[in-house]
This record gives sequence, C-alpha cells and structure tokens, in this order.
Amino acid sequence: MKIKSGFAKRNIAGANIVVPVGKNAVEFNAMITLNETGSFLWDAFQKDITVDDAVKLITDEYDVAPDRARADIEKFVKLLKDNNLFE
Repeated sequence: MKIKSGFAKRNIAGANIVVPVGKNAVEFNAMITLNETGSFLWDAFQKDITVDDAVKLITDEYDVAPDRARADIEKFVKLLKDNNLFE
C-alpha cells in the first residue's frame, strides 16, 4: 500500500497536518491532523509497504507489542482506505 501523490504533510505550530494539493484539493476537501505515530506511518506509507512491514517499522521505533501495533496500524489503514488515500 502506498499513499496517493497529491497530499503534503506539514508541521504547523507543532502539529502534523496533511493537506491535499493540486486536483486533490477539489476532491478531498479536508485536512488530516496526525499524532506522532500517525506521522511516522504516513511517512512509511510514502513507499509501497505492507501492514507487516509497517508493524516491523513501528515495533523497531517504539516500545509497543506487535499485536497492539498491528491493531493500531489496521485502524489507521482503514481510515486511509475509507478516505481513498491509497493508490
């Protein structure tokens, strides 16, 4: 899975915000605020990776059990899929 092009992540006043750019600004009329982990995953999904890859990245970076990481990543992936943010 890979995030669609046409979205930019910016740090504004300490908050990680994703905004649509170009034609996506017409189709996706919203902003997404990401916490630290969400920002980490957003960056990871800039490449075509699997949920298994993301679990490995998260468990290597943060002190979290693999099962908990997988559950949280699957929720994040569902949110992105529901909003048509994957290629």
